[in-house]
Amino acid sequence: MAAASDTLNFNVGVLGHIDSGKTALARALSTTASTAAFDKNPQSRERGITLDLGFSSFCLPVPQHLRPLGDYNRLQVTLVDCPGHASLIRTIIGGSQIIDLMMLVVDVTKGMQTQSAECLVIGEITCPRMVVILNKIDLLPEAKKQVAIDKMMKKMQKTLESTRFNGCPIIPVAAKPGGPDAPETETPQGISELVELLISQTYMPKRDPSGTFLMAVDHCFSIKGQGTVMTGTILSGSVSVNDNVEIPSLKVSRKVKSMQMFRKPVNTAIQGDRVGICVTQFDPKQLERGLVCAPDSLRTLYAAIISVRKIPYFKGSVHTKAKFHITVGHETVMGRVTFFSPAPEDFESDPRMDCFVFDREYLYQEEYLSQAKDAGADRGQASTQAEGGKLPRQQWALLEFEKPVTCPKLCLVIGSKLDTDIHANTCRLAFHGVLLEGFEEKNYAEVSLPKLKVFKLKHKEGQVERVSKLIHQYMTSVTSV
Repeated sequence: MAAASDTLNFNVGVLGHIDSGKTALARALSTTASTAAFDKNPQSRERGITLDLGFSSFCLPVPQHLRPLGDYNRLQVTLVDCPGHASLIRTIIGGSQIIDLMMLVVDVTKGMQTQSAECLVIGEITCPRMVVILNKIDLLPEAKKQVAIDKMMKKMQKTLESTRFNGCPIIPVAAKPGGPDAPETETPQGISELVELLISQTYMPKRDPSGTFLMAVDHCFSIKGQGTVMTGTILSGSVSVNDNVEIPSLKVSRKVKSMQMFRKPVNTAIQGDRVGICVTQFDPKQLERGLVCAPDSLRTLYAAIISVRKIPYFKGSVHTKAKFHITVGHETVMGRVTFFSPAPEDFESDPRMDCFVFDREYLYQEEYLSQAKDAGADRGQASTQAEGGKLPRQQWALLEFEKPVTCPKLCLVIGSKLDTDIHANTCRLAFHGVLLEGFEEKNYAEVSLPKLKVFKLKHKEGQVERVSKLIHQYMTSVTSV
């Protein structure tokens, strides 16, 4: 039986606009497919688009630059194929949170499109490294191919200048020459060069087996006579055969009977590993996607306080009392937001990203405070600034969920306007943050919120007529003297 400790698993997300060729690229790179790969979902095959996360992998010897950093014999690259359709952004966000490196797939004949841009924004929030794939170079006229590729490379470099991925590698490929209906004998172009590039971009991601076990489950199915299998990526800690794990959404615990990593049995899996866990039987339809954890390690929250940042590409202001789609892990629920900041005298205080302090006083904000103009603001529309033009170094938001969510502390939170027209050329992602404090009581407004000291600054203007008359009398007497 293989040991997970022999293999370093490195998760690479495949993101981009619909029809950019993401699934074809994952297929061209992969040697092993999971039970959910290459659009095996019947609806995916029928509609010709990816509807869910797909997983596949290929293995290589551990590259030279990683050998001194751990005792691994091989590198397993797990490809997370994310859907590109705008209506499936919840799934894209969930997939992005489990990747170590992102491949942004761009159709070389079309360039950046709406969902390409949203994927870029998600990548900036969730991922430290990115490689841009210019796909479908086989569709370019041979005589003008290199000129067209060079032109698109320059456009992409310009687009990335103002992002955290400025200067990231860009590589041209043809994952499926001739398109989806071309014969399988057509050889993909640029794949060996892409593999070499991916190897050069690998690094030692955080892998700590000592933390509390937490796993993001993306597929669930039953095997007759064996049990129910939950497949997913371990977000923290480790799990072993015979451990008990909790399924919080079902409020049940189950014993781990066996585990596999891409069809190979293992006894133990750790943070970052892609694994299938077979547990004692339950109805898989009850858990299509969600979290599995060590017993009693997660909380169910009705509201939360997050350290928040607005996404600059979101047009216009982000107002208090507005409702957003709040994505926490693999869950997306509606929630109402209230923004607040430090008291003005504490605007320069160092940000605290690991906890929230209830003993301080905070200033209520009608909207998130940002620079005079965000990158995505409408022309001529300025975002609200704090008084005197100063901005606080940290801002917070109180999120009140319409349905309770189950999540760990310090997890990523993304607020979106997913009801925006998916055909509109606009970013739907509004803000992101880290969950610092959660409220587990259904009546949190009476029990917990009184601890939160948020005050409003009030200004009143008016004319005091009596004082005006006294001043007039005084000025008259001075003049007469």
